[in-house]
Amino acid sequence: MADTVRFLTERVDNRILTHVITGNPIMVMAAIENPVYDQAMRAAELVVPDGTGVVWAASRVGQPVAERVAGYDLMHELLRAGETRGWRVFLLGSSQEVIEETAKRLKQQYPRITIAGYRNGFFGPEQDEEVIAQVRETKPDLLFVARSVETQEPWLSRHKSALDVPIMMGVGGSFDVIAGVVKRAPVVFQRLRLEWFYRLIKQPTRYKRMLALPKFAVKVMRDKENVTKHRPST
Repeated sequence: MADTVRFLTERVDNRILTHVITGNPIMVMAAIENPVYDQAMRAAELVVPDGTGVVWAASRVGQPVAERVAGYDLMHELLRAGETRGWRVFLLGSSQEVIEETAKRLKQQYPRITIAGYRNGFFGPEQDEEVIAQVRETKPDLLFVARSVETQEPWLSRHKSALDVPIMMGVGGSFDVIAGVVKRAPVVFQRLRLEWFYRLIKQPTRYKRMLALPKFAVKVMRDKENVTKHRPST
């Protein structure tokens, strides 16, 4: 986490466009099954291991990472960094009620950042230019986007040059948590790496998305076997 925040702070300081993806198993499987999503993930300037499944998978294939970098926590770490630097933030996504409450609460929690603007996530392709113009007009340092899994990263990837924001990051359901609509998993679930299970208990309708988890695990184990079989002997 510390390395990630340091890296992204330098990118803001140098005004270097950066699309950050907080990768989890569901997103990895989406990329495997959807060429557009795959292209968006490959084109991102930084992908961090959000899901514990990604951390596990990395170790299985011999590319271990130091720790999980949860998107919700990364968002707050960047906001803390922004307080000392006077960063400007644009919030995009979720419903109008949620985005307004999120902006209000973040301003209370981080009084020295500037909420440069916000807009709900209910817009189609025909409004993309309007939304991009609204974001650019506010000249933010950070752009947090909370839209559906299928839309969020491809949209950012497609329009990142036009948006021209140093740090652009999809944050999924984070606005709902900040606004108090949804509770984040208790610390005990976080420590046991069972946040996904807590969300499933609270939102059973997520079960279809969760079906990607066993598929992910099977693929990782199969890929590990293939790597082992084809590794040159010494």
